[in-house]
Amino acid sequence: MSVRNKYLIAALVALLWGGAMLAAFWWFEARYLRPFKTERAELFSGDQLALPESLSGPGPVRVVHFWDPACPCNAGNQQHLAELVQRFGGRGVSFYALQKQGSQGRLPDQLGGLQALADLPGASSLPASPAVGIWDAGGRLIYIGPYSEGAVCSSDNSYIEPILEAVLAGRQVKATHSLAVGCFCDWGPSPAAEAAANQRSADNR
Repeated sequence: MSVRNKYLIAALVALLWGGAMLAAFWWFEARYLRPFKTERAELFSGDQLALPESLSGPGPVRVVHFWDPACPCNAGNQQHLAELVQRFGGRGVSFYALQKQGSQGRLPDQLGGLQALADLPGASSLPASPAVGIWDAGGRLIYIGPYSEGAVCSSDNSYIEPILEAVLAGRQVKATHSLAVGCFCDWGPSPAAEAAANQRSADNR
């Protein structure tokens, strides 16, 4: 093989390698980086939140996952939630999921064990999702807010593991008002949907 052919083959390999790296970067950006352009600050308050009557009162520690299937922030959240279920599911913690009203979609198979809730009193007051609510064994809300702060959601920067460990150990926890910066999507209806609903209500009067 001539020296020229060797250079051509080397150049072709380098070109193919560069193309593969570029495609991998585009995939990574679409899968993990682009969703976090929705990073913003949100204030969570649990003043209006309550468990459904069927779940209220003494019982296991209850964790409710608030989610919107269309929210790109789920990409960094659902693996963390699956780890929480695996770690705490057998320790007296029950996991539930409340899907944004009017949305279409389903949780991934790894979260198929979460019990779906049709509604939760006060849930419409939440500003954004993904979010999590935690009620202690007495049925008292002890936390409402994001899983973690920042663009990346994992056990390394999570609020949830320390809270669950504390409440399972019998310590008092109260964090029902929180301001956090992270990847969020609106929980309430869009302005267009809200305007359409108001117009329908006015037409029916």
